[in-house]
Amino acid sequence: MSLIAEDIRVHYGKREALTGVSLTATAGELTAIVGPNGSGKSTLLGAITASLPYRGRVTLNGRDIAALKPWQLAAERAVLPQASRLAFPFTVAEVVQLGLQAGTAGDQPDVPMRALARVGLSHYADRSFQELSGGEAQRVMLARVLAQVWAPVEHGTPRWLLLDEPVSSLDIAHQLQVMQIARDFARAGGGVIAVMHDLNLTALYADKVAVLAGGQRLAFGTPAEVLTDAVLSRAYGCALRVSAAPPPGVPFILPHAATA
Repeated sequence: MSLIAEDIRVHYGKREALTGVSLTATAGELTAIVGPNGSGKSTLLGAITASLPYRGRVTLNGRDIAALKPWQLAAERAVLPQASRLAFPFTVAEVVQLGLQAGTAGDQPDVPMRALARVGLSHYADRSFQELSGGEAQRVMLARVLAQVWAPVEHGTPRWLLLDEPVSSLDIAHQLQVMQIARDFARAGGGVIAVMHDLNLTALYADKVAVLAGGQRLAFGTPAEVLTDAVLSRAYGCALRVSAAPPPGVPFILPHAATA
């Protein structure tokens, strides 16, 4: 089963933000979308999640998302946006409960606390969401989407996590924690698509990587195949050199700012 985006085009006024981008993400894998600011990463995710108007076709587990009702989409994929604002004074537990109510595990009332435990915040359940730091709020929102698609596979059908910059507000330890949660979800049979800025985390955790630049897809494949000097230097418009660091075979990206 897969999530397939075909010839996706998105306009902001007269500007074409995506110019015919295609992407295939497979259940059981973590697919990362990388590229410089303004390359179309979040726009592509917005089309995939049906939160932006687009031209082209997106299928989720074999069904065109344009033909699915919101509740059907909510049962198969959960979306973590870059930032979330709440107008009401919800507690942390109440925020995570929203994910449970939108998903398919409504008959399992222990799921919100289990999701909070997974992100290391079970002791925050009674706190006000508005009092959290940016990083804490981001992890609570991850717990919310986990509660929505708690089982990576249900009745033989994979569920999907669609994550827009899931580690942007986090310290190193929590970045690793969140990426491990995403990879564990994929290893259990679910699908994960994550917009990423950190190329080293991408190299370490992603199974497949799509590199975008200027609203186009420059490359798609395994980290070793696409995180190369040539592709990244072209995408980011600066000289980048890819080397290898432990564990063996996992590339890391080092910018070379010095000039001769």
